[in-house]
Amino acid sequence: MRRRAARHRIFERFRSEATRGCPVGGYSSVSRPEPRVALFVVSVDSLARETRDAFDGYSEPQERPPFRTYATLAAALNTSFAGALLGAKRSGRLPEDVSTRDVVLIGVASHKLSRLVAKDKVTAFLRAPFTEYQGRGGPAEVEERARGEGARRAVGELLTCPYCLGLWAAGAFHVGLMFAPRVTRVTASTLTALTLSDFLQIAYKAAEERGLGGS
Repeated sequence: MRRRAARHRIFERFRSEATRGCPVGGYSSVSRPEPRVALFVVSVDSLARETRDAFDGYSEPQERPPFRTYATLAAALNTSFAGALLGAKRSGRLPEDVSTRDVVLIGVASHKLSRLVAKDKVTAFLRAPFTEYQGRGGPAEVEERARGEGARRAVGELLTCPYCLGLWAAGAFHVGLMFAPRVTRVTASTLTALTLSDFLQIAYKAAEERGLGGS
């Protein structure tokens, strides 16, 4: 009996200390969450739900783009370009301005490089793991579409979009101008000359079809 009474006194003492200063219901202040913490949890959960609903309403699930991979690619591009600019500034390579000649040179070269990667028949081996052949395109070009899901689909859509690749090409050429200007200008000049050659080929082909070409 003495042992039982002693255990009872210890239990009552522990209970009184645990519930001291608590509202009716006997809950400890430690176990009851703070109002601010609860409000923050509810706010984060509500924001996540609203964001998810906003993306879900963009399109049907089977047509919905891989937003996460898109965001990753965009972050990689912008982070890399920002890092290159910061490195160029610290090393004194960042130019005060870019000449009109370089802008034209890089613009034409970026156009050609993006089409070489996205449309050229010879570079189809680069796109094949991520794309599906659809048919013939322009001169020496093919039409393809992205296949698969997730990252595979996102990479395929990037590789088949010359407008998307143009930004990557232009950024790369500008970085090249800051760190390896001679090599970059020679490379860009080669692609620009190839672009002029393409237009001349198309013009010559059109002249042949009209009977204006040589025998």
